[in-house]
Amino acid sequence: MPLSVNPGVVTGQALLDLLNHAKENEYAIPAINCVTSSSINMCLEAARYNDAPVIIQFSSGGSQFYGGKGLDNTNMRAAIAGAVSGAFHVRTMAEQYGVPVILHTDHCAKKLLPWIDGLLDASERYYEQHGEPLFSSHMLDLSEEPIEENIEICKRYLSRMSKMGMMLEMELGITGGEEDGVNNEDVNQDDLYSKPEEIYQVYEELMPISDMFTVAAAFGNVHGVYSPGNVKLKPDILDKAQKYISEKLKDKAPSNKKPVSFVFHGGSGSDVKDIRESIGYGVIKMNIDTDTQWSYWEGIKNFESKYHDYLQTQIGNPDGPDKPNKKYYDPRECLRAAETNSVKRLGMSFEDLKCQNILGLGMGKKADNTLGPRRGGLPV
Repeated sequence: MPLSVNPGVVTGQALLDLLNHAKENEYAIPAINCVTSSSINMCLEAARYNDAPVIIQFSSGGSQFYGGKGLDNTNMRAAIAGAVSGAFHVRTMAEQYGVPVILHTDHCAKKLLPWIDGLLDASERYYEQHGEPLFSSHMLDLSEEPIEENIEICKRYLSRMSKMGMMLEMELGITGGEEDGVNNEDVNQDDLYSKPEEIYQVYEELMPISDMFTVAAAFGNVHGVYSPGNVKLKPDILDKAQKYISEKLKDKAPSNKKPVSFVFHGGSGSDVKDIRESIGYGVIKMNIDTDTQWSYWEGIKNFESKYHDYLQTQIGNPDGPDKPNKKYYDPRECLRAAETNSVKRLGMSFEDLKCQNILGLGMGKKADNTLGPRRGGLPV
């Protein structure tokens, strides 16, 4: 692990070093969508258990939920406040778990840019006080726009973000399926596969601004989980792009011939063979949402099934008509069951991504909380 990478939220050179370490050692970091402090904590627990870094990310809808659905979201205000609140929770707790965390936001279409604008305002204020941004990175998903407009907007945002040491993730092509209210189930199949020439166009235009960017190129990715055979991934598209760009760069190409850091969207339910192959072609991040949504619910479902007869009334259960049930319907009980089940499921993802035993702390151990923040870990 690079010396620049420490427990807590990583930004700037440490962020770049961590992602380069992943590419060089052929592992990818799981990126999990979070909507509550409980889901954040399960990610931190899973990362510590697997002795690995982790990416915690918020969608616009997830951010709004984090802020509270009863809060007015005019001009994305609730989504901005929710994401900032979640960011402070991550910064407060990440160091306690002893793991490096990339703090990220997920898909942001053109209509949602005011959300990112508000988060960049927050990062700039945080930067003035702490010398680093609040977030590590943001994703812009302008794949539905013409490629020229997609790139121009990304260039504008990368210029602003790179001044603080933030990374931009941009999307080329379309991820199929449905997620967070965005439905791409009926898109043209050709749009599910990016072209090497397009990826090179992005690389050529963003690199002069900063090398702090990743590309979510489409190679048949689909959000959600579908029956086997319905999703046709073509990871070799990434390999062809790396070779194409390396040829264009000639002597300036990196020695590993992988100039681009790729992101794998729609990772839930993917075959481990496809996952491992894509990692070999420069994938350093894979998004996970659908599988952890299910594992969280499954934990609650199994808890209810196990203690069903203790969850029907406040008083009275199989042990007696006057026996109280408070210790069963206490929300902490079912939520902890959801966390535990999700930590177990995330272990499978860390294994699939070859993202275990990375930090040198040892696997399967509980986190030892530290005595205080290393730097900027707490908001005050």
